Amino acid sequence: MTLNHILTTPALIARGAARYGTRIAIETAQGNLSYAQLDAARIEAARALMSCGIQPGERIAIWAPNIAEWIVAALAIHSAGAALVPINTRMKGLEAAAILEDSGARLLFCCGTFLGDSYPAMLAAHRPATLERIVVFDGPSTEAETRTGTEAAGGCDETWDAFLLRAAGTPMEVFRAREAAVRPDTLMDIMFTSGTTGRPKGVMTTHGQNLRVVHDWAQIATLRESDRYLIVNPFFHAFGYKAGWLAAFASGATVLPHLVFNPERVLERIVRDRVSVLPGPPTLYHALLDMPGLAMRDLSSLRVAVTGAAAIAPSLIERMRAQLGFETVLTGYGLTESCGFAALCRSGDDAETVAHTSGRAMPGVEIRIADSSGAAVATGETGEVLIRGYNVMQGYFGQQDATIDTVDDEGWLHTGDLGTLDERGYLRITDRIKDMFIVGGFNCYPAEIERLFSAHPAVAQVALVGVPDERLGEVGHAYVVLRSGEHASPEELTDWARKNMANYKVPRHLSLVDQLPVSAAGKVLKYRLREAVENGAGSSAENHEKTAENTAAS
Repeated sequence: MTLNHILTTPALIARGAARYGTRIAIETAQGNLSYAQLDAARIEAARALMSCGIQPGERIAIWAPNIAEWIVAALAIHSAGAALVPINTRMKGLEAAAILEDSGARLLFCCGTFLGDSYPAMLAAHRPATLERIVVFDGPSTEAETRTGTEAAGGCDETWDAFLLRAAGTPMEVFRAREAAVRPDTLMDIMFTSGTTGRPKGVMTTHGQNLRVVHDWAQIATLRESDRYLIVNPFFHAFGYKAGWLAAFASGATVLPHLVFNPERVLERIVRDRVSVLPGPPTLYHALLDMPGLAMRDLSSLRVAVTGAAAIAPSLIERMRAQLGFETVLTGYGLTESCGFAALCRSGDDAETVAHTSGRAMPGVEIRIADSSGAAVATGETGEVLIRGYNVMQGYFGQQDATIDTVDDEGWLHTGDLGTLDERGYLRITDRIKDMFIVGGFNCYPAEIERLFSAHPAVAQVALVGVPDERLGEVGHAYVVLRSGEHASPEELTDWARKNMANYKVPRHLSLVDQLPVSAAGKVLKYRLREAVENGAGSSAENHEKTAENTAAS
């Protein structure tokens, strides 16, 4: 079957059922789904959605951690011609309600309780009027919840099992007609940006562009039918969704969902479940490498790692290969606005290339480094990273002005990231435009300084932010996490920096911290660090201030 025939997720899963049949698609402690069973499950759930009156193009949200039902519900949404709206599991009720309202979602799939929070309860006081129905994946059933069709007065909330009973209300031939109407240009999802710079914006992308880039990513990452893919990255993010289970299904691999990252539990699963593919942010690999008794574990199944989202030391890449046993370690770059993908290293790239670049443009994608006017700059010069290609979003949902500000008339997506391209076309992200600060007239790029710091043998992670200074205007404040078992004082680290980087790059303030606040994708939340400075935390090189708690659960 050619690529042109598998540019929708319904077609992809149908092909998987025909090609792989009884091979396991999703493996969990609660039970497994073969490719054939996954196909049947998404059809049943899609028919239930249609019985709820869901029409093509309408929006359906999912607010839950990494469980098999998340995947089935997402595929059902796609198969019914609706658009998936994933919601971050870290969000509270008010935040989730804003996404639901902005997207106009009619139906929400959510978990009952996760990490001690009742999701329906959190949402109750903020539930928008446009949300007609909440389907809870887990939780006790009630008499009302077991009724189907219009009997559930007013779109009464119900459990997943009760919801599935509605499938009988949609004949198979009616479903098949709806499924056949899903085309490559059909809206597949609306993924809301993190909102760290303002109210989140909904990024619209289609089936065709997502499936094309997922196939290319899986091929470059060397995913195989025999792979067992442990997905720690949350499904609400492109790393766990598109480069996660969707890429796995495009390759015929087995998906192993993982709820909450804990290094001991992940190591146990690698050994027990013979995990071969384990992408994640650098923090994940640092945590695994710091585990006691690592050398005693059988990690021989590990094969592929894909990372990014933070500064990486070449030594980390070497340790991942030597101590964790990865054959292939790649870094990549992408945005929600580019379907999550734009550049990727290639198998065989050396540790320096993997650590210091985000790879080169994926097939069919152009990357330009531009000055303030949008004109390309010379090789090796710093400018804004622009992306053009089939992977660029259709726009922001309901925000035409914001779309025009982000994608220009020539189709270039303005990322807001600063970077360079070398003579090979490999991309190096130097910073976010808004993160750059000026010390006494010199431009400072935090990502560059973080990479310099990563060469120190005691440093596991470092994040730098600009802070106000009466004399110089701004100076750097570094937050440093030391490697397990290593010791270095702020004074020692500052002295090392003076010997290894230009004076204006040396942070004037340095704090040792246990961990950095990160997003679900592993990106450091620098606004949290700036807030810590504004609140008086970590104001001197002698300060060992601890940053705000990192709630890294999926």
